[in-house]
Amino acid sequence: MVATPNSSYISPEDYLKAEETSPIKHEYRQGQIYAMAGASNAHVIISLNIASMLRNHLRGSGCQTYISDTKAHIESINIYYYPDVMVSCDQRDRAFNNFLRYPSLIVEVLSPTTEAFDRGDKFADYRQMESLQEYILVSQTRLNVECFRRNSERQWVLYPYGQQDIIHLASIDFRCAVADLYEDVTFEFPN
Repeated sequence: MVATPNSSYISPEDYLKAEETSPIKHEYRQGQIYAMAGASNAHVIISLNIASMLRNHLRGSGCQTYISDTKAHIESINIYYYPDVMVSCDQRDRAFNNFLRYPSLIVEVLSPTTEAFDRGDKFADYRQMESLQEYILVSQTRLNVECFRRNSERQWVLYPYGQQDIIHLASIDFRCAVADLYEDVTFEFPN
């Protein structure tokens, strides 16, 4: 979310209706819409790797993996975001056609233009979702994954993972090598 918001209020209903036919995706925050920029190839590959592994892991479990065209609806604060990957195990989400309200896991692949927002305001907004158990931030410039997990006291605890680590997503009991998330990604290094 990097664009300047439109100055007039837009209702959630009007936003959802317009989004159905818009050639550009927009995120929605309390009456304002923000155009989303395109993603780099590294971003797309990382997102696809994660979604594919989660989809395979969750087959037959009652949980479902969703990719970047499904919105997260934070109803309590009137927000719609497009996370890179989400998992919902809540049957109530099956009633919605193009958004989720009860995800247990959200993954954002960090971009240089969105990293500060993903770490700050967006994470603060996601924390309003009672169902959310883990928020994962994945770097696209180096092998680095940060898992924020809600503990039994409802506090968010950071679990950092580096190049040689095995990541554990407790909300869905998933484990994989961090390197597997980056399969086929070429990192650009300055000269």
